Amino acid sequence: MKSAHQFQTEQIVAGYDQKMILDHIDVEICSNQINTIIGANACGKSTLLKTMARLLKPKKGNITLDGKAIHKIPSKQLARIVGLLPQSPIVPEGITVADLVGRGRFPHQSFLKGWTKEDYEAIAEAMETMNITELADRNIDELSGGQRQRVWIAMALTQQTDILFLDEPTTFLDITYQVEILDLLTDLNQKYGTTIVMVLHDVNLAARYADHIFALRQGQLIAEGSPSEVITEELIKDIYNLDCLVIEDPVSRSPLVVPKGRYHTEQKEKNRRFL
Repeated sequence: MKSAHQFQTEQIVAGYDQKMILDHIDVEICSNQINTIIGANACGKSTLLKTMARLLKPKKGNITLDGKAIHKIPSKQLARIVGLLPQSPIVPEGITVADLVGRGRFPHQSFLKGWTKEDYEAIAEAMETMNITELADRNIDELSGGQRQRVWIAMALTQQTDILFLDEPTTFLDITYQVEILDLLTDLNQKYGTTIVMVLHDVNLAARYADHIFALRQGQLIAEGSPSEVITEELIKDIYNLDCLVIEDPVSRSPLVVPKGRYHTEQKEKNRRFL
C-alpha cells in the first residue's frame, strides 16, 4: 500500500504571462483516493494540475507536500513521490515501448549506478499492469491512441510514486479505450493505494470513477465532495450552463447527467400541443 501524503494548495493564484487563470484556490487532495477535477473549457482545470505538479509556478499562494513547500523539494526527490502524465506528451522519435517505459526509472537512478534488478522489476510490473507486455519491442509510432496512452501511464507507473497526476488521460480516445484506461487506473488505486489526481472532460465518467470531485468555474473552486454531493442539476447548470436531469447510473449507482437539449425540450412541448 502506498504511503499517505498531505498535499494541498493555499490561496493559489496562477496563470500565463499577465493573464491569471486561477483565483485564490484552496485544494486538499484526498490521499489514497481517486480525485477528479471537472469544469467547463478554459475554467482552469489543466492550469491547476500543472501548478500542483510544479510545471507552472504560482504568482501567489503556497503548495505543500507533507507540510513542505514543493518548490523547496529537490526535483528527483519529488519525482519519487509525484508522477505526471501531461495532456499531450511528446514521443521521442524511433523509441520502443520498453525504452519509453524504462525512462520512468530516472528518479531512482544515480550517475554511478547502472540498471538494477529493482529497475527491471518495476518496468515489468508496470507493463503487466497496463497490459502492454506483448508490445515491448514495438515502436511507439506503430501504436493506436489507446495503446500509446497505456504506454505513457506505464512509464509514470515505473516511477513507483505515491501520487499520480493525469491531465485528461482519456482525451481523443473512443469510449472503449476511455473506460479501459479508467478501469486500469481504478485497479492501480485499489491494488496499491496510489493517489490519483486527474482532469476529466466527461462529467459522467468523473462521477462514475471518482471518490472526490473538485468543480471549477472561471478559475475558482465552487464545489467539492463525493460525486453524489457535487453532481447536481444546479451545479451542472452553474458550471456548464446546461439544463439537465441527474439520475442514478443503472450500472455504477453514481449520478448520471442527462442533458435536456433545446430540440428535445421543444419537440416534447410540440407533441403535447397535438395531444
